[in-house]
Amino acid sequence: MSAPAPDTLADDLLIGAAQIARHIFGSDEDRFTRRVYYLMGRAKCRLPSFRLGFQVAARKSTLRQWIINQEVV
Repeated sequence: MSAPAPDTLADDLLIGAAQIARHIFGSDEDRFTRRVYYLMGRAKCRLPSFRLGFQVAARKSTLRQWIINQEVV
């Protein structure tokens, strides 16, 4: 089952590692923002993300689906 679509793209967008970390881990402490960068670049199963200029960004809906796909049933 998928989550309902957001009203606008802005509602679905996370800009910056701190926002992504807050969404995934519930905190934007340094160790979690570093983890976001690790998951985006060096992890075996990479976090779905993209660049907006010099900032990293991700969609909440895409992250949610990525997490669901990581679950072992």
